[in-house]
Amino acid sequence: MKRLVTGLDKPWDVRPIGQGRLLYTQRDRATVSIWSDGRSRVVRGFPTSSVWVSGETGLMGLELDPRFKRNHRFYTCQGGSTAGDGHDVRVMRWTLNSALTRITASKRMIGGFPATSGRHGGCRLLATGSKLYVGTGDAAVGANPENKKSLGGKTLCLQLSGRPCSSNPFIGSSNRNQRFVHTYGHRNVQGLDRRRDGVLFSVEQGTYRDDEVNLLRNGGDYGYNPVPGYNESVPMTDQSLPGRQRNAVWSSGDPTLAASGGGFVYGKRLGAYDGTFAVAALKAERVVFLTVSDSGRLQGVRVPPALRKFGRIRTVVDGPGSVFYVTTDNGGGNDAILAVRPRR
Repeated sequence: MKRLVTGLDKPWDVRPIGQGRLLYTQRDRATVSIWSDGRSRVVRGFPTSSVWVSGETGLMGLELDPRFKRNHRFYTCQGGSTAGDGHDVRVMRWTLNSALTRITASKRMIGGFPATSGRHGGCRLLATGSKLYVGTGDAAVGANPENKKSLGGKTLCLQLSGRPCSSNPFIGSSNRNQRFVHTYGHRNVQGLDRRRDGVLFSVEQGTYRDDEVNLLRNGGDYGYNPVPGYNESVPMTDQSLPGRQRNAVWSSGDPTLAASGGGFVYGKRLGAYDGTFAVAALKAERVVFLTVSDSGRLQGVRVPPALRKFGRIRTVVDGPGSVFYVTTDNGGGNDAILAVRPRR
């Protein structure tokens, strides 16, 4: 295990981009940077001043285009400003020059995710094939998760062109927002990943109880409905709601761990951790590794002591071979991106 990149302030997401290099975001500094050969440099031309930073919202999720090596495109999920001094959360697409040193083009893919104080801003990204999935937060507004016309408290699916995915359950709706909805009834989606068999999973922050890892089914209702007002005493998955609510694969119980990003890690040298789902925990300062069956049943939980020495953990991202990356979230320039490899 090695502190690969240091001196950071709340690194929210990271992606390996080949030749040992990493692309990463910092939430409050609102910068995109590349680490290479032991040094970091900020990507020039990224409009830091346009990112709305407040509370839990800033420059958050990061994802590479599936053809990044050819088109040098990547995506971010970030806070933004709207007309009349308002704010939202949005997904942007960026294009780098061939040297990967500066931004040459940008496009707003989708926006209008609800934003209030910055609480529950989401926001994780996952690109697979021709699709981009987005996990959003409910902005601490009780009606958002179950309201299919709101983009808050959802997972969304859009094509890389920016249009809603044709497979979305409400693609025929007359409401534009609803056409993007993939799943609903979520509180604050902080993690998204795809298992090698194509099945999607999310990590969702709980209230005072029940952080969740959910297996995502197209059109699924995940049962968070904190109304009237913002009543956080309700269950994270409320089975008293009309219709079918999908139970979590794993939940933290009471109290929560403050689950954040996470996903599957792979590598033969990882041994028992090969193919597990890693969940980063902020408040509990650990990484929880879940063994999940092909059918989505929880089979085991591991919490390695070696990853309980770094304070708050924001996310876990798989890397090439038997390595994965872990970002810390302690603030004050004391954060790092860790490279975790098995002992030789």
